[in-house]
Parts: sequence; C-alpha cells; structure tokens
Amino acid sequence: DVQLVESGGGSVQSGGSLRLSCAASGYTYSTYCMAWFRQAPGKEREGVGGIDSDGTSNVADSVKGRFTISKDIAKNTLSLEMNNLKPDDTAVYFCAAGVAACRRSSLYSGGDFQPRPELYMYWGQGTQVTVSS
Repeated sequence: DVQLVESGGGSVQSGGSLRLSCAASGYTYSTYCMAWFRQAPGKEREGVGGIDSDGTSNVADSVKGRFTISKDIAKNTLSLEMNNLKPDDTAVYFCAAGVAACRRSSLYSGGDFQPRPELYMYWGQGTQVTVSS
C-alpha cells in the first residue's frame, strides 16, 4: 500500500520558519507528482506547492517568495521549507501524490498553483502548523 506520513509541524511566531517533510512508502517519487495542500478551519483545502516527476516545482501566489518545495528521490521524501510565516498560514498541511496531476503541465508553469485535490490519489494524515502574531 502507498503511505504518506507528514512531520515537522508545530507552533511558531509570526516571521518564524518551519520545515515539513513527507515520507513515502509503497512507490517512488520519480513516478508520481507530489504536492502540499493546507486546510484552515472553515475553509476549503487549497494547494500550497507542487512538484512534477521531473522535479519542476511551483507554489501558490500566497506563499511565493516564502515557501519552497523540493523532493529527495533517493530518500523518497518531499519537503516544504516555510519562511516568514504569517498567522494566515495556520492550517493543517497535507502531503499528496498522484499520477493525474502529472498531466496538468500548466500547474508547474509559474502561475498560481491551485490544483483540484481530486488530481491526487494518495494523501497523508496531515500535520498542524500554527503561527501566532
């Protein structure tokens, strides 16, 4: 079975940094497109950043210049480096993987990264990020 396990969440003050990791088992990152989503209370799940099977990445406009997504194929790990965190970044962050997302090349062309969640077949359990002002 494919499993995704997130780690690295926590509580920080505004302006702080966190690094999230997603460890995968049951498949390799080289064949799937990966992404980070987040969901705040009372809001819909939204894309944060994604990376395709070739390593091309993109992030949402709301986090551009602050968040960086990357993957380590050898370690089967997806990461999200978050800097200059703001209270609006408070949410549960989810790691996701899927093949369908790889067919949407426009997601990685530099615009606002906002994929439909249904493009991703596998999801982690989520990790909480809380940013206080």
